[in-house]
Amino acid sequence: MKQLNYKILAFAVLLSSIVIAQQTPASKQTNAISIEGATAHLGNGEVIENSLIMFNNGKFTFVGSANTKIARQGKVMNATGKHLYPGFIAPNSTLGLVEVDAVRASNDADEVGAMNPHIRSLIAYNTESKIIESMRPNGVLMGQITPRGGRISGTSSIVQFDAWNWEDAAIKADDGIHLNWPNPFSRGRWWLGEPSMLKENKNYKKQIEELASYFAESKAYQASNKSPRHLPFEALQGVIEGSKKLYVHVDGERGITDAINFAKNTNIKHIVIVGGYEAHKVSSLLKQNNIPVLLQRVHSEPNNDDDDYDLPFKLANKLVNAGVLVGLENAGGMERMNARNLPFLAGTCAAYGLNKEQALSLITLNTAKILGIDNMVGSLEVGKDATLFISEGDALDMRTNKLEKAYIQGRDISLESHQTELYKRYSNKYKQQ
Repeated sequence: MKQLNYKILAFAVLLSSIVIAQQTPASKQTNAISIEGATAHLGNGEVIENSLIMFNNGKFTFVGSANTKIARQGKVMNATGKHLYPGFIAPNSTLGLVEVDAVRASNDADEVGAMNPHIRSLIAYNTESKIIESMRPNGVLMGQITPRGGRISGTSSIVQFDAWNWEDAAIKADDGIHLNWPNPFSRGRWWLGEPSMLKENKNYKKQIEELASYFAESKAYQASNKSPRHLPFEALQGVIEGSKKLYVHVDGERGITDAINFAKNTNIKHIVIVGGYEAHKVSSLLKQNNIPVLLQRVHSEPNNDDDDYDLPFKLANKLVNAGVLVGLENAGGMERMNARNLPFLAGTCAAYGLNKEQALSLITLNTAKILGIDNMVGSLEVGKDATLFISEGDALDMRTNKLEKAYIQGRDISLESHQTELYKRYSNKYKQQ
């Protein structure tokens, strides 16, 4: 009995800590807000030095110069000397799907099986993740929650990072399906004594044929009486009809070319290349077919021995100059933790060829266009969601990215997180002694 009481007490302590750790989403905007004096970076390449930004009921009502003779609405905030940005967007992310990698019960990023187009990441999204709240102090306010694993991983959705539940969080539900393209090459298995050099994947052609057959079967199902019901084939309907996008995760030149040809042969209208390490080698093909790229993590080493050491830093500039629509993603490694560094990836792109406003577009309007949400977010424009933040300085520079205020859909959100609480706690540790 005594042991049972200890267990109940331990559970109560754990439960209380969970309750204390819960985020409290901000209340709906009830009063108009006017922010004047800041340097506004609109996200579409434009900058307004002495700006006036007004929003009400969660939408921008005015974006222009503070010199304009117009009545200020509601509460007026003086942001002279500060910088104002649209909220940053993190695509291809598992935020909210995994909390602790070593705890299987908190990992809901992938499902068993190879073909899972019907798996919806949105319903597994945990709005109360401690990792999510740590994104906001760097200006990352939205993300595309994306499943992993298998040949077809499942369906992603786009959310904002301040909500009670996944229903409230959703900006665009089930925006597209994610396909992991077969690799034309593979490395030897060193643990079996095989050479580690690249070799041709002998099953590559067969794997593409299996994909083509799967999509053909799905089309046949759509044209049939749909009995018995087949959920995976039903999930592919949007991609086949063109209402959803097919996100093809592929890096190599040959794989990208084959994926584009596959989309043409299968009559898939909208595809996005995710990763795209060698996309610059087929930039004319991408431009010709109007295919955008969510470029792999900029802060990474070159994939090949004969690549320039700074190739990952220059890739965005190469593609932009070729006329390709480019956004940045940050998958791989500790992607959930590193998603907060998204603005600094854009900053690196600015240091290697792009100007600052072009680099900003990589994580704002360009990404919004690629995800199909540019009518709602991605730039500071009248009629769009008032999702924005005020920074003390350049938000693409980690030395000056210091947020003072942030709003999601006009709601004044908290910038506190587990990390900021620990910082405040321990920064005063030795002052009190």
